[in-house]
Amino acid sequence: MKKITRALLSLTDKSGIEGFATELANLDIELLSTGGTAKKLREAGLTVMDVSEFTGFPEMLDGRVKTLHPKVHGGILNQRENEDHRKQCAEHGLQDIDLIAVNLYEFEKTVADPGCTLANAIENIDIGGPTMLRAAAKNFNDVTVIVDPADYPQVLKEVKETGNTSLNTRFRLAAKVFALTSRYDTAISKWLDKVDVDNNSFFSGE
Repeated sequence: MKKITRALLSLTDKSGIEGFATELANLDIELLSTGGTAKKLREAGLTVMDVSEFTGFPEMLDGRVKTLHPKVHGGILNQRENEDHRKQCAEHGLQDIDLIAVNLYEFEKTVADPGCTLANAIENIDIGGPTMLRAAAKNFNDVTVIVDPADYPQVLKEVKETGNTSLNTRFRLAAKVFALTSRYDTAISKWLDKVDVDNNSFFSGE
C-alpha cells in the first residue's frame, strides 16, 4: 500500500480540523480544501491548495459546483493497482487523492428552524459532499474517508506508523459513510413528504 500523499478536507463541522490538518502537513501530505475550511486552515498557518486550483476550474453557481470534477473523482476512484486506471490517470493528468475528510450541509438543523423556507431547505441539500464520500467509500481499498472528527486520532496514529491506514480501518470508515448518507437521504425524503410545493407550505402533524 502506497503512502498517503494528498488529502481533501471540506467540512461543515470543523472541530479539531486545525490539529488534524497540521499533523497531516507535518507528514508531508498535501492539503486540498474549499471555502470556509480552506480559510480556517490558512488562518492556522497551513499551506492549502484550493480545489479550484487543483482542478483548473472555478467554483461556480453560487457554490453549487465545487468538487464535481473528474480531477477530484478520478483522483478518488482510480484503483491504484489497476494498470489501465494508472494509464488513464497519466493520460488525463489525474493525481491521486488518498484521504477525504468531509461532512455534510446541516439539512436537519436547517429545517428544524420554524422560519425555514422551501428554498432555504433545498439549498442545504448537499450534493458534492455525499458524492465524494460515496466515491471514497466505494474505493476504500485505496482511500481513507473520514466523516467523524472522533476518527482523526486513529487515522493519524496509523499514518504515522506506516504511512497509511489499515484496510480494516478503511473498511470501517467506509461503512460509516454509507450509514451517514443513508440517514441524510432519509431525513431529506421525510421532510420533503411534508411539503406542499404549490403553496410553498408544510403539512403538520406528520
